[in-house]
Amino acid sequence: MKLLVGLGNPGSAYAKTRHNIGFLAAEQFAKNHEGIFKEKRTFSANVAECRIQEEKIIVLLPTTFMNGSGEAVTATSGFWHIDPKDILVVYDDADLPFGLLRFRSSGSSGGHNGMKSIIEQLKTNEIKRLRIGIGRPERSAIPLDAWVLGTWNTEEQNQLPDILKQTCLRLEELLIS
Repeated sequence: MKLLVGLGNPGSAYAKTRHNIGFLAAEQFAKNHEGIFKEKRTFSANVAECRIQEEKIIVLLPTTFMNGSGEAVTATSGFWHIDPKDILVVYDDADLPFGLLRFRSSGSSGGHNGMKSIIEQLKTNEIKRLRIGIGRPERSAIPLDAWVLGTWNTEEQNQLPDILKQTCLRLEELLIS
């Protein structure tokens, strides 16, 4: 059994922001594999169960804000007895160009509050992660937090379906390897 965690912030105010691309990717993955999300208050998350070949995949969308994501991951992984080595987290990275995917099998949070919370709660940085580039504003006039919590521009929105398709293919590869 594996746990796929999509990072984002709950609520309609954040649904279409760059910071929520992890949610979008995990939601698309679940949809592709006939997973239906159900609210699990005891986990502080929405959870879907999927299968790839013989592998059961739990898809998790924490309903905490980003900096509390570790609580949901710890509760869920504890309930299903999922080892940190079987957890894959997908989230945004402003230091990567828009649409670029980068996988790491371990490491620091890189300043990402959601990943920081997960590392702190699980007490290990040996957690697989797939980062999706959201880029940075071309001019420094836009503060990074405003950029990350901003909505997609038209060009980005047009490219998003292809990026999510590529992300889901990569997630499948990583989850069955």
